Amino acid sequence: MAIKDVEEKKVVIDKKAVHFGAGNIGRGFVAEFLHKSGYEVVFCDVMESVIENLQRQKSYKVIQVGAEGNTTSTIEDYRAINSRTNEADVIKEISTADVVTCSVGPNILKFIAPVIAKGIDARPNENTPIAVIACENAIGATDILADYIKNEENTPGHRLEDHHERARFANSAIDRIVPEQPVDEKTGKPLLDVRLEKFYEWIVDSKPFEDHQRPQIKGIHWEPNLFRFIERKLFTVNTGHAAAAYHGYFHKKTTVYDALQDPKVLNEVRRALSETSTLIVGKHGFTTEEQNAYVEDIIVRIGNPHLEDNVERVGRAPLRKLSRKERFICPAAELAEEGKDFQALLDAAEMAFRFQNVDGDEESVELAKIMAGNSPEEVVEKVCGLTSKDKVFPHVVEVVKKVQADA
Repeated sequence: MAIKDVEEKKVVIDKKAVHFGAGNIGRGFVAEFLHKSGYEVVFCDVMESVIENLQRQKSYKVIQVGAEGNTTSTIEDYRAINSRTNEADVIKEISTADVVTCSVGPNILKFIAPVIAKGIDARPNENTPIAVIACENAIGATDILADYIKNEENTPGHRLEDHHERARFANSAIDRIVPEQPVDEKTGKPLLDVRLEKFYEWIVDSKPFEDHQRPQIKGIHWEPNLFRFIERKLFTVNTGHAAAAYHGYFHKKTTVYDALQDPKVLNEVRRALSETSTLIVGKHGFTTEEQNAYVEDIIVRIGNPHLEDNVERVGRAPLRKLSRKERFICPAAELAEEGKDFQALLDAAEMAFRFQNVDGDEESVELAKIMAGNSPEEVVEKVCGLTSKDKVFPHVVEVVKKVQADA
């Protein structure tokens, strides 16, 4: 297997990584760095069409798009397995791999855990522990995956005592904008090629590897205090991106770029990020100057005209994005407890509550049903995971009342 970048350089493949999720993040971000680091990547997915395309097509391109021009890498000689129909093959691959990564979405972690657990259990203790790194837009995603793996339904209790000799679990924070991808003009189906922005950040917790060598993966920044970077990214990149999409959708904009050309939408995004910046600076020790510069970079990135992204695509999955540990409610709740301003985050959440019955998005349909069939208090409890003990609770209830009244 080899990777060809613009200089046609090749790498020596001497390690193996099993990656769950052969979508755009998996192929275009995680797999590219694994390839460049000398890993053979085995894609595992349940989407038969994607797996068949990977098996049939011997290479695909990763195109990094920027104002100064594009850079293209060609990924070759990967393998792909349908993890639904070929579980035994996946278990065998994990049992001899160096790394397991995933980019499947936080809600899918529980479904990939059983096969990963079986693969780990098949590993000899004398081998170097496999590194498990979840690359998801969620706080502590690898911990969540590890809990599912170590559940007694997936790993027998007597195998947990020396489980650390077979696997090490490291949380990570990933940051790279991957917009909606072009489709084949003839078939209308997605291509394997991936277009994404040039900027990236992949930060991984170094603590699980203090007594073992870390996996050698180019692009990773190893950090012993990961949580501060995870929250900074979630409450800046994800909050800003989603706020632009939901406000843009309300104002009938087509893309995030279009939305940010509207001063009203841009002002709402800046207001929301001003509030999350107050939380981030006070909680995690970033300087005001550092955070302000980070915010400005993010606004430029999400408004990149070379990576226009549809507001419906960015806004999809509103139930998850309105949940307790996510980009609006979590920082608003913490700011409320501190007696600090959180109105702009409520305004963005209001736009997310209005994101209902959007074509192609099941969560928006489910949100509409919940909004129509429950009291405001019940909606806030079910969707946001808040209770009357939370100071932000009555404020979110008023938002829901307003949206229900307009409906």
